[in-house]
Amino acid sequence: MAEIIQLPTRGRKNLKKKSKQTIKTGRLDSVFLILILVLVAFGLVMLFSASYANAYYYEGNSFRYISRQSLACVLGLIAMFVISKFDYHRWRKLAVPLFAVATIMLIAVLFTSGDENGFKRWVQVPILGQFQPSEVMKFALIVLFSAMISTNYKKMGTFLYGVLPFGIILVLVVGLLYLEPHLSCIILIAGIAAVMMFVGGTKFRWFAMIGSVAIVGLIAMLLLKGNYQSDRFYYWLHPFSDPLNKTMQTDQSLLSIGSGGLLGLGLGNSKQKYMYLPEPQNDFIFAIICEELGVIGAVIVISLFILFVYKGFSIASKSPDKFGMMLCVGISAQIGIQALLNIAVVTNSIPNTGISLPFFSYGGTALAMQLAEMGVILNVSRHALIEKT
Repeated sequence: MAEIIQLPTRGRKNLKKKSKQTIKTGRLDSVFLILILVLVAFGLVMLFSASYANAYYYEGNSFRYISRQSLACVLGLIAMFVISKFDYHRWRKLAVPLFAVATIMLIAVLFTSGDENGFKRWVQVPILGQFQPSEVMKFALIVLFSAMISTNYKKMGTFLYGVLPFGIILVLVVGLLYLEPHLSCIILIAGIAAVMMFVGGTKFRWFAMIGSVAIVGLIAMLLLKGNYQSDRFYYWLHPFSDPLNKTMQTDQSLLSIGSGGLLGLGLGNSKQKYMYLPEPQNDFIFAIICEELGVIGAVIVISLFILFVYKGFSIASKSPDKFGMMLCVGISAQIGIQALLNIAVVTNSIPNTGISLPFFSYGGTALAMQLAEMGVILNVSRHALIEKT
């Protein structure tokens, strides 16, 4: 049974006189839960459709990718429901240790052998397979920033409390991700940090300064990393300049999207997934969605993410404290920004950054972590603040 605790409201501008706040504990937000389950189920269906050709060709088993993703999904759902009962206030005490562990993991991954392209982003874990420490860092950073903002929210307008400590932490994290290198994660973490700091009270003028530094850093990265990053900008501006090599993925993605039309070719009927579009089950799964389900399917996917962010921010607004609010804001921003960037890449609106589509793209670590984070928001919803007149 839900427990209702009534507290008098004092000094709240948005409430009428004699109104009361009530903190409802015990029941999680069922609408948000259903939205998560719809995204996960939709994602698994589309992943199987997009992956079975590649799975059969490269792995000899059409169910190879979907079986792994399903296992990660089950583990993630278990974690989500367990964490949904874990009082979110306890994450405040775990903020620094969690960030320290995530930092150590990012350092450790630099000593792995890396993949064929020289990227060092994964570590091999027995039974579970490849594990990506950057996924842990995203959550660790959200928890740490939430604790910092909730502690100093009255001073967030100052440089000393609202900019400097966050900047120092971001420089450390971005530096480690740069060494992998992992540009997409750098962009995502910068976006999450910006949203959390802005909502937390950092003055707009500081963002202008930080933005200038970020632009200079991006230019320096392009110069220092040489052809790897600069080529991506060139081929973004010239998407059909090398259709048999460098721009193949973008070209085939645009062809997939265009082939779908309004209604699509039908679920499972994509042609581009048969060795034309590279890695259709990963970063470019949205192109297969467009091809099979058309504009209508694409709009449905985009609408689901918009509803997700809206509902996440709605739960944040009903949190009884600043820490819970910032946790919901950070996690919702992570999913929303990541989805936006992925769709922008697939449609060639921005350079290819190698960022995945939440709940849809193949990747066990990412899916399990995303579902575990959903448990945090669901727990905050158990402590929802409602208003009664």
